[in-house]
Amino acid sequence: MPLQDAASVAASLPLARALREHAWLYPAIETLHILGFAVLVGAVAMFDLRVLGFGRQLPVRALARHLLPWSAGSMLLVLPTGLLLFVADPLALLVNRIFLLKLGLILAAGLNALAFHAGPYRQADAWPARAPPRAVLHALLSLGLWIAVIACGRLLAYF
Repeated sequence: MPLQDAASVAASLPLARALREHAWLYPAIETLHILGFAVLVGAVAMFDLRVLGFGRQLPVRALARHLLPWSAGSMLLVLPTGLLLFVADPLALLVNRIFLLKLGLILAAGLNALAFHAGPYRQADAWPARAPPRAVLHALLSLGLWIAVIACGRLLAYF
């Protein structure tokens, strides 16, 4: 089934209609999405800032053990609410360049995190006082990507 056909089917679902027709349902779902996203990006940003050298008294791995459950748990809120927001108007979103850019940036942020954890993070216990340049690069890229995702999310309201 082509993507446009699947989007048309999704838009006609009773849940999609309810999201469009009930005054408080879409804003409530959007609020939950933003709350989950705040926890996700907040946890990621705190970790990235540690890799960049802030809070050096906190061991990198100890901070990761604390923040990873928060970021993973927030995905349990962000993903379903994001899908619900998408289902409300999938046809418009699939042709919206800002939305497509947001998805691409999220993918890039995820790939960056995977590369970080498969690469420099594996040696985090052996890092000297400062993280190695490759880890710093991943942290800077992560912060930039998530800031861009936030910007795209806000711009969706205007385009």
